[in-house]
Amino acid sequence: MRLGTAEHAGGTAVVVADGETEVALLPDRFTDVQSVVRVPDDVRHAAVQQALHDSDRLPTAGLAWLPPVLRPGKILCVALNNSANPERIMSGPSTPTMFVKPASSLVGHGRPIRLRADDGRVHPEPELAVVIGQTATDVAVEEATAYVFGYTILNDVTAPGLRDEDTFHYRAIHPNPDASDGVRYVESWVSYPARYKGSDTFAPLGPWVTTAADVPNPHDLRITCSYDGRLVTDDSTAHLRFSVAEVIAFASRYLTLEPGDVIGMGTALRPSGTGGAVQNIDLNQPGGQVEVAIEGLGTLSNPVDRR
Repeated sequence: MRLGTAEHAGGTAVVVADGETEVALLPDRFTDVQSVVRVPDDVRHAAVQQALHDSDRLPTAGLAWLPPVLRPGKILCVALNNSANPERIMSGPSTPTMFVKPASSLVGHGRPIRLRADDGRVHPEPELAVVIGQTATDVAVEEATAYVFGYTILNDVTAPGLRDEDTFHYRAIHPNPDASDGVRYVESWVSYPARYKGSDTFAPLGPWVTTAADVPNPHDLRITCSYDGRLVTDDSTAHLRFSVAEVIAFASRYLTLEPGDVIGMGTALRPSGTGGAVQNIDLNQPGGQVEVAIEGLGTLSNPVDRR
């Protein structure tokens, strides 16, 4: 089953795919996919069946898409979770490393990624994303996939120029009982991602959420990224360093995962046969269209505009 959120009749509506070219509208009490996630299974099933049997059909091509989850409690992203380029990691933790993008950075399929000239170089990051289906705290790896409602596509737009501006090179203070002042200084670097990962429109998401039952193996999906029709990345979710279950289990030790939360599983990095890398794309050139496609989930496409 594929569900999405779109503008309709002056508000928002949840649509369910009926084939490749048409959708049916769920009852109007459902305003985004998160509202569908939060109801019991039998209520959800009844609403979908009602839509497919009784609702008028709309052409998929005419929809004004919104992010499927309009305001998730959090968009949790896993950093450097790809084994296609292991030489990039000089050192790092042996567990998933995470950061959060704000819900205000979300934008739907077909809507523009809006950039300022002084954002500097900006590039896409194609990712498989998980939509959480039920509250998860201290979940075991063996049980973690039961907490997945479905899967969608995330473009984790990133501005490395802003990252450089928001990086501190400083002396971190650590305790040292042998020192006269009780401290020692350790040379460190730290970046804060609020701007370079979380600016408005830096999280295109959707258009569909495909339910977990229809994605039997999320670790065997082709994922590609194209810019202006040129294939740049051609990778597979088989290259995820940490699996969906491992990420959910680890994250739930520290952060309560709630229905509708989104987890970006990490950037697909393997270059296509034509060479290049997503990090070499500069979306901050005039015009341009960026597409992220994941096998079985669809294609997320966004133009790039100047703010």
